[in-house]
Amino acid sequence: MAVYLIVMAGCACLTSSPIPATVEEIRPGILQGYLPTDKAPNSLMLLPAPPAEGSAAFAADQDAFATTRSLINTPRWTQAIKDAHLNFPEAPQAFSCALNAPITRDAMPNLYMLMHRSWTDAIVATLAAKNHYKRIRPFVVNKQASCTPDWDEKMSKDGSYPSGHTSIGWTWALILAEIDPDRADAVLSRGYAFGQSRVVCGVHWPSDVTAGRIIGAAVVAKLHSDPAFRAQMDATKKELATARAQGQKPAMDCKAEAAALAF
Repeated sequence: MAVYLIVMAGCACLTSSPIPATVEEIRPGILQGYLPTDKAPNSLMLLPAPPAEGSAAFAADQDAFATTRSLINTPRWTQAIKDAHLNFPEAPQAFSCALNAPITRDAMPNLYMLMHRSWTDAIVATLAAKNHYKRIRPFVVNKQASCTPDWDEKMSKDGSYPSGHTSIGWTWALILAEIDPDRADAVLSRGYAFGQSRVVCGVHWPSDVTAGRIIGAAVVAKLHSDPAFRAQMDATKKELATARAQGQKPAMDCKAEAAALAF
């Protein structure tokens, strides 16, 4: 099984530190989360059932799908495609502009590790409800392609409720807002938009996205009980302060991203 070596700039990793020197991959490219699987928030206990067909809430979900089809082939559609990619090292960069800092393993190793490991926690927490309800995704119900058609066949077999992407995005937004309160509005806005991208893409209903935010918030609350997470948060705050002092900036077109999200 592969492991990731955690290298802290300017310090040695002492055995007394709650931050582990290595983190195992539980699957290729996916690191072990901070929380044991059986300690993750239980989405089936936390969430109500998804809207039933014929209900007013389901009609609102359908209306949102129909309305957002007008965004196909617009800059907002292109941004939704970008937001769909959750692989590392690219995924954390979705928040670089909002944080106004580079989020890479080289530039910000502690922050990168925070986002990589919490990715797993955010996904694991959605699985109980996803597997129980097996809600059908909007692009399947409406017999239309999503913004990522190459993935449609695989996604059609995966439950829609709650949104795993949104759980990840909201988990990250809450973590980043705590790390840098001065950028809280920007990162929370980006976290909200990250979830909305799933509606634009046609792969989630709005109620899936709302539920994903609830799970993301539950994950962050639970993460604060973990000593390694708290220690890595503290290390990240120092790391970000250093990056700010050095004038490090995102290597992205932040104006283009802002324009796309405002479309």
